[in-house]
Amino acid sequence: MPTRSGSARYEGFGKDGHGWTSTQSGVLNDTRYGFGSRFEDGPGTNPEELIAAAHASCFTMALSFALAGAGYNDGTLETDARVTVEKDGDGFTITASKLNLKAKVPGIDADEFARIAEEAKANCPVSKLLKADISLTHELEQ
Repeated sequence: MPTRSGSARYEGFGKDGHGWTSTQSGVLNDTRYGFGSRFEDGPGTNPEELIAAAHASCFTMALSFALAGAGYNDGTLETDARVTVEKDGDGFTITASKLNLKAKVPGIDADEFARIAEEAKANCPVSKLLKADISLTHELEQ
């Protein structure tokens, strides 16, 4: 499986700093982010928005493949993800990712759909990541 990457650069610190984030694919290319786009209504993106988009798209694709595997070949899936960040002592914590799914799957009954959707939620790689151990390596330039 391929490894995917993203990067971030931040200049200045705290509220006065600002940064840029990019993705390997180029979909994001030096897209601005900072305090204003994260905690206010400033222009740019923020990590929680990117996590929400990643979770929504990962879950939706996982569900699509699960439905195809169960013999369903037609339909539409639309997922909205809402990631919540809350103040936690001196910092912040992402406390929830809420997936809201609207689906059209001809011929499926509600119980089977709910079972397949729950399995897709539990097994999509981003859902697993949000429960994962995170590792860090670092280098300080002098």
